[in-house]
Amino acid sequence: MGGRQKAAEEGALGVVLAGGRGSRLGGAKPTAELAGRPLISYPLAALAEAGLEAVVVAKPDTDLPPLDVDVLAEAAEPVHPLTGIVAALRQTGRPIVVIGCDFPFVPAALLRALADAPEPLVIPAPGGEAQPLVARWTPALLPALDAALDLEEPLRRTVAALSPRLLEDAELAPSGDPARIFFNVNTPADLRRAEGAVSSLDGD
Repeated sequence: MGGRQKAAEEGALGVVLAGGRGSRLGGAKPTAELAGRPLISYPLAALAEAGLEAVVVAKPDTDLPPLDVDVLAEAAEPVHPLTGIVAALRQTGRPIVVIGCDFPFVPAALLRALADAPEPLVIPAPGGEAQPLVARWTPALLPALDAALDLEEPLRRTVAALSPRLLEDAELAPSGDPARIFFNVNTPADLRRAEGAVSSLDGD
């Protein structure tokens, strides 16, 4: 009981999800190089800027660069986003702010807002489209998430059934352009586009 209470008092934990296969990218996403840095370093830096303690959740055989945060192991199967989310909730007992390792441009302010939200499930929904891989999840959701994972339900269907608080365009506007915030790297072409975006920022 004391451990659970302590975990709750510690507040939300930042969790970078790194358990995907990266097949469309042609290799492990966490180690893909973006402007001279591993792709995974971008969400980790944003979590640090947001003042959130962070961990990485990955499969036992995931190729990771050297990291200065703890790595939690998720189950080898299935390859499903909920696998990492469930593993993080169960192993930490804390609310979590998740961010996929392939989202390099999510701002710290949005991550902080998610961490501070009181609701059990808070998901940005730019243009009405939920983005559950940049979201707040809490341990109270575990029974429903376990059931969904057993069936390997699509993540968006699971989210819709849980009646989350959705952050729509007006609430997201202070964080910047949603097209940039929620840009994720799935292919070599995406990586090249992200390189261009980083270069343009460096040039400003």
